Amino acid sequence: MRFARTIVGAALLSAAGVVAPALSATEIPPGERRSGYSFMAPDTQAIQDDDTANPGMLWALDGEKLWNSKAGAAGKACADCHHEARASMKGVAARYPAFDKALGRPVNLEQRINLCRTGQQQAAPLPYESRDLLALTAFVAQQSRHVAIAAGADPQLEPFVAKGRELFMQRQGQLNLGCTNCHDDNWDKRLAGSAITQAHPTGYPLYRLEWQSLGSLQRRLRACITGIRAQPYDYGAPELVELELYLMSRARGMPVETPAVRP
Repeated sequence: MRFARTIVGAALLSAAGVVAPALSATEIPPGERRSGYSFMAPDTQAIQDDDTANPGMLWALDGEKLWNSKAGAAGKACADCHHEARASMKGVAARYPAFDKALGRPVNLEQRINLCRTGQQQAAPLPYESRDLLALTAFVAQQSRHVAIAAGADPQLEPFVAKGRELFMQRQGQLNLGCTNCHDDNWDKRLAGSAITQAHPTGYPLYRLEWQSLGSLQRRLRACITGIRAQPYDYGAPELVELELYLMSRARGMPVETPAVRP
């Protein structure tokens, strides 16, 4: 959402008592969880449902080319190790962010792709939000479409899920708002004309009509943090990965939609 709309909308909600400081956050019961898809207008849903109309598929097609293209000093392609993505990558995105033993912390799918590039292909990592990284991530995640999200099930991730939840609940910025104040306390209401969803990241990277581009979950998180007038974390920061992990863990059991489309 645009910065100005976020500020005005949040101020209006606060003035109306919708997100009053004393309001306690309550997490959404599993039986009431809804994908952001269900909050969209039928014409936008139709764009996501039709692969020939979904703009995100352009990135996924580019990602398939990159999957089969040799790169780096090792002269390897992703396919040289992982072979046919439709088989080897099915269900992978549904488990990310995942624990990396060498690093001792969770990494998201974009970071895993870059770890493979630097370690296996001996190639430079792809920049965050670059077309190539978004394309490869979208292609890999597309192989998990309709697979139930299973992120956060690894016991090693428990402390990191807890940190992500803490950040989700934490009030911050000049507006003194936490993610929970919108997405737990006020979902299905309107913010400056836009529907407030439950923040389940079932379709990232996804195509936002507002962006006219594909974008990562971290891009969306940084935009929200900026909207409440707080300092956004850098791309790839542990805090953002932990927040991703918490969001994916609370969406556990919901199907992957990548590449999704949102307003």
